[in-house]
Formats: sequence, structure tokens, C-alpha cells
Amino acid sequence: MVTHISHNPEETQALGEAWGRTATLGEVIALRGDLGAGKTQWVKGLARGLGFEGRVHSPTFTLANVYAGGRLTLFHLDLYRLETPEQIRSAGLEEYLRPAGVTVVEWAERWAELPVGQGRPVDVVNGPLRRVFWVEIETVNEAERRIVYANLGD
Repeated sequence: MVTHISHNPEETQALGEAWGRTATLGEVIALRGDLGAGKTQWVKGLARGLGFEGRVHSPTFTLANVYAGGRLTLFHLDLYRLETPEQIRSAGLEEYLRPAGVTVVEWAERWAELPVGQGRPVDVVNGPLRRVFWVEIETVNEAERRIVYANLGD
């Protein structure tokens, strides 16, 4: 596990950008954090690191945004409005677990196939997932965020 302390949104974006520069095809990033913790700021940086130059925003109401045009396509999912495993399954998001690019799932703890912090994630349809990472952003105080990274896959 790796831990960073961010002191502002720009630092949070810079951490995401550094990740984006080294991201590889097929990565799934399970992203956790309370409302306002900085999840979307981190994703904005990730997109920039992948070479995407457009506007990035949370897909809270659309469930998924796709950002193409960079080194890899970014699939940005937000499960905030989906409260049960049945709602997530019926949303048809399974294809994003094996992305033709990089997938980030905000509120990933709601997806049973991504048991964040409970060992190796398993896609119940297709078996073990590979290249799965966990990123948690915790509000320490008004000015600081603790950002913790862990590799959950192979």
C-alpha cells in the first residue's frame, strides 16, 4: 500500500496524472471516498495523464462517461445512484470490467464483483480480474486528503 497526503485539488489531480502516464491497457481502478473527497479531481488528473485534453466531470447521472483521444480510452463510472447489487447488474456495466482502455469506478464498494478491501476481486461471470487497483481518498481535514493506493490484482 502507498499513501500520499494531498493539500489541494491540484495536488490530487497531479497524483492522478502521474498514474495516467503509466496506466496500461485493461486496468480497472476501484475508487472510494466520501462526497467531496476529491474522487473526480483525481480522475481529471488521470485523464490528463492519459493524454485526454477535454473536460472531465462526474458521471453521476449518466453512470458512465467515455473519454477517447488520449493514449488509452478512459471509462469513468459512478455508482453513487445505484444502491443495490441488482441495480448495478441491471445497468449492464460488466463490459467495463475488461476495458479496451482504463476503467475507473467511483463508489466501487457497491459493486459485488469489486469487493474493495476484501481480497482479490472476482468477476462472477468471467473469473478473476487482473490489473485491479484500489484507490481510497479520505478527507483528513478541510485542506488535506489521504490518498491510499493498493494493487488487488495479479
